[in-house]
Amino acid sequence: MLPPRVGVNSRLLALFRRVGSQPVRIPCSDSRGEALPGCRSAVHAQRAAAPGRTGAGVCRARRGERVRPIAGAGKRRALRREVCSCRGGGWWACCAACRSAAALLPTMALSWALRLPCRHLCPLSALLSSLPGRDHSLLTEKRAAKQKEKKKPRKGCSLPGSSWEERLANAVTPLWRLPYQEQLQVKYESQRKILQTLASRLKELGIDVQQPDGLCCPLQPVVPSPVITGYRNKSTFSVNRGPDGNPKTVGLYVGTGRARNIVCVKANHMENIPSKHKQVAQCYEDFIRCSPLDSCLLFHEGGHWRELVVRTTSRGHTMAIVTFHPQDLGQEALAMQKALLKEFFTCGPGRVCALTSLYFQESTMTRCSHEQSPFQLLHGEPHIFEEVLGLKFRISPDAFFQVNTDGAEVLYQAVGELIQAGGDTVLLDICCGTGTIGLSLAHQVSKVIGIEVVAKAIEDARWNAAFNGISNCEFHGGKAEAVLPQLLSSWESPQPLVAVVNPSRAGLHYRVVRAIRNCKSIRRLLYISCKPEGEAMRNFLELCCPPDPRKKLAGEPFTPTLVIPFDMFPHTVHCELVLLFTR
Repeated sequence: MLPPRVGVNSRLLALFRRVGSQPVRIPCSDSRGEALPGCRSAVHAQRAAAPGRTGAGVCRARRGERVRPIAGAGKRRALRREVCSCRGGGWWACCAACRSAAALLPTMALSWALRLPCRHLCPLSALLSSLPGRDHSLLTEKRAAKQKEKKKPRKGCSLPGSSWEERLANAVTPLWRLPYQEQLQVKYESQRKILQTLASRLKELGIDVQQPDGLCCPLQPVVPSPVITGYRNKSTFSVNRGPDGNPKTVGLYVGTGRARNIVCVKANHMENIPSKHKQVAQCYEDFIRCSPLDSCLLFHEGGHWRELVVRTTSRGHTMAIVTFHPQDLGQEALAMQKALLKEFFTCGPGRVCALTSLYFQESTMTRCSHEQSPFQLLHGEPHIFEEVLGLKFRISPDAFFQVNTDGAEVLYQAVGELIQAGGDTVLLDICCGTGTIGLSLAHQVSKVIGIEVVAKAIEDARWNAAFNGISNCEFHGGKAEAVLPQLLSSWESPQPLVAVVNPSRAGLHYRVVRAIRNCKSIRRLLYISCKPEGEAMRNFLELCCPPDPRKKLAGEPFTPTLVIPFDMFPHTVHCELVLLFTR
């Protein structure tokens, strides 16, 4: 029978099992806090982190969360929740005097939570070490593995003794030490592994599309970027404590918020950022260091000055967007700060930046759109302009535009060849941004239909079409998962459809994939992904999986036909991957 639940001691629980004549603790939860097979207790202890901390590893009782009942617990599900068995972050057990009350018979379940009657407590390690002939590697192996994992350097991290500049370069542009041709080879191998993963996932679904080299379709060499230094047309600079401890340092982050080791390092040495961006960032730092207002490091701790976004074009235009947390400032105080910022960049030391546009956004969130918190134009023109493939494009503060303009031209030319559109083809440009892809290919098709969620980007796309004299384009504002299904459900035209999708890292919404699958007119699909190993992989599988009535995927599945990687981000490990799907 089970040992009696005696005494009231809220400090700890003990989990024991009698093996021979000695009790040995066997935890009922693994490192993820899940019950191991065979656990019949509805109340199981979890190791806790340091007292007062929250997050992964903290016991559920301390966090106030309900303990999930274990399947097969029967009436024991009614047991009330207990405190965790941690004390100062470690496991504890009862002393030898409690052996009879804390031990479990070998035939019982793995764990049983007990209230211990004895206050003579000893650490579990001491108890296990006192047991003759017992192997207590369960505890020591886990500790050793965790220590080894902590000591193992992460990919892209610097060696001890590296300068802050080297650490930042290794974190943001981990391939910067390699010659460019070697960078392309590294990226090719990375994309090859992604396609091998896709092939194996498709095989699990019963689709055999593997090529002799284990890929799901032919993979072409990485198309190099025409420019490999200073290629970014948009940079986002953070404000935080620098290596010298100054909380008004403008730069890029080294470290992570989870590890609480963030250091903001100036980006003056970064090869992918143009000199104009660095100049604006330095001037912004000079301004906030002269300001009596603090920088906003954590929202709840106060402060005001936040990140800076700089956008430039090949026409010499520069847009700066300053994000500011208002906290409890009144309108007069806000107006004063905006006036000082404008004066600094128009009449003061910041005039050397020659800004085309200066925007100010009051934001109480990490990211917010123009609709949530309007961008306030303090100085200059409301838009900047860029030229791509002979067309002129207007760019708003939050509109999407490919970060590598020269690389974008190469990408769009390849997309135009891959769609193989005839004169009667209709092009669906999903997640179209300012309409760059659709407008660039409008001369090849009979009609372009663009869909974009950012309202300002849609305004830019319509202006771009009118300014460039393109009349066969229409653009719809709204979420693609709401607009596209409605659009395709009423599609009755015999004209063939070709779809080009260029989503964010989050990939396409399931409703978008379902609408594309179920539209018989779409026989050719180009998927442009900046992170194919992420959520886009889910999209690939949904496009290619067999018809599934439960998921309402009734259309004929697509087949991956060709993959071309484009190096839009030299010195980093990322690629823009173009996948051609046909059916």
